[in-house]
Amino acid sequence: MIAIIDYGMGNLGSVAKALKALGADITVTQSSRGLDKADKIVLPGVGSFGYCMRSLRKLKLIPALKRNIESGKSYLGLCLGMQILFEESKEGGNIKGLGILKGRVKKFNFTRSTQYAVRSTLKVPHMGWNQIKKSQSHNDTKTQEKNMCPLLTNIPEGTWMYFVHSYYVEPRDKDVIAATTDYGIDFCSMVWKDNIYATQFHPEKSQAFGMKMLENFAAL
Repeated sequence: MIAIIDYGMGNLGSVAKALKALGADITVTQSSRGLDKADKIVLPGVGSFGYCMRSLRKLKLIPALKRNIESGKSYLGLCLGMQILFEESKEGGNIKGLGILKGRVKKFNFTRSTQYAVRSTLKVPHMGWNQIKKSQSHNDTKTQEKNMCPLLTNIPEGTWMYFVHSYYVEPRDKDVIAATTDYGIDFCSMVWKDNIYATQFHPEKSQAFGMKMLENFAAL
């Protein structure tokens, strides 16, 4: 069973509908017991970093979430569900995250003083379709089978995914970066470490290949 965390704001409907369409057994929960009983956990993210962390704290879900991830249970964070894995975010000030992964969350900052003039024309939030590029460490042809993130199985290089965000993660450990995307800068658009999977894009809104990625997670 896959537990989808309801923290009071999120695209729960589209994520639940997508997983149901794949035949997955799901439950939407706000309880630590719901997380403990599940085989996998999904945290969809819409809204602000601070609101999400406050809501998880109010629901007393943070200890259970950390405990289940540390036990080896598969976790999939979507958009904000990826960002809160890190130590802190600049959104609304220096707000502490879960600290499961080392690094921080920064805002896109494109100004006319930026090195490349084209960056000054880029809008924030980054919204719409963009391509993902598998990171070099996970895309080495000699060790591809060993190093490729399982969620990227049968996902072609350069696949277009759907994004809506103003902030992006900057991992301290570059080995956790499973994919990057170019939006003025090459930013981390997907992470993978052991049982932790997370995307800055929304696979549930990314048509066939997004559904394939969710299918890969459900099949872990």
